[in-house]
Amino acid sequence: MFRGSMVALVTPMKSQDGIRDAVDYEALDRLVQFHVEQGTDAIVAVGTTGESATLDYDEHRQVMQRVVDAARGRIPVIGGTGANSTWEAIELTRSAMEGGCDAVLLVVPYYNKPTQNGLLRHFTALAEAVPIPQILYNIPGRTGCDMLPETVDRLAAIPNIVGIKEAHGTVDRAREVIERCGDRLDVYSGDDGNAREMIYAGAKGAISVSANVAPWHMQKMCAAALEGDRARAEELDALMAPLHKALFLETNPIPVKWAVEQLGLIEGGIRLPMVRLASEHHEAVRQAMRQVGIL
Repeated sequence: MFRGSMVALVTPMKSQDGIRDAVDYEALDRLVQFHVEQGTDAIVAVGTTGESATLDYDEHRQVMQRVVDAARGRIPVIGGTGANSTWEAIELTRSAMEGGCDAVLLVVPYYNKPTQNGLLRHFTALAEAVPIPQILYNIPGRTGCDMLPETVDRLAAIPNIVGIKEAHGTVDRAREVIERCGDRLDVYSGDDGNAREMIYAGAKGAISVSANVAPWHMQKMCAAALEGDRARAEELDALMAPLHKALFLETNPIPVKWAVEQLGLIEGGIRLPMVRLASEHHEAVRQAMRQVGIL
């Protein structure tokens, strides 16, 4: 349903006390415009990179709505509406649909570590409750729960489950999902470092952290890989490889918010328990940005 480079958008915040830094909605408008101009293929609002864990329910809804309003139909908007409570995920998903999102991204429930049967019932309940197109999101390193390919295979039979962001960490896992159900749902890379290889394996693109900082480059790399221009894709991927690494020197979204701040697009606000990027990493991130030619 979606292809190419989809930015996992940061949520800009005013620099205040760090406990409840206010969402900067004017900066959010600027970010949307920036991505429209840079050619980003879609925006994911309020995912992990958007600090979904520390936005309250009303803020979550308001950020999704503001992104839709700022996009004005020029770029698809995918709302991050996953939760570890099925009821809460349904309410957020319904809000995203009513607010005009084109689809939603649903992370595997975190912390409570459901069984595979629990995952099957959770995502089935969401799909049945809200008819918006839904993209699953598997990231066991952050959720403590791995949604196995056989579970994805069963969920792929549901018509409005249209994709999965696979961030298991290995291309082999993505290949298995693609082999099982790639004809019924689209697979997207959730790891910028292996996005190119995943596209070669049959993925339709990437939901990207690095696209916050180098959206033009990430879009061109994904497009080249999708078109079979391996030389161009590998050239751009090599150029961005240090950036992919630098943006995970500390826990996401700490480095990427600092990097976007260096571009002058946002202030440095970030909510506890996340803190600003440690000074010893500043030069490494700057150098990676210089290599790409964006600083």
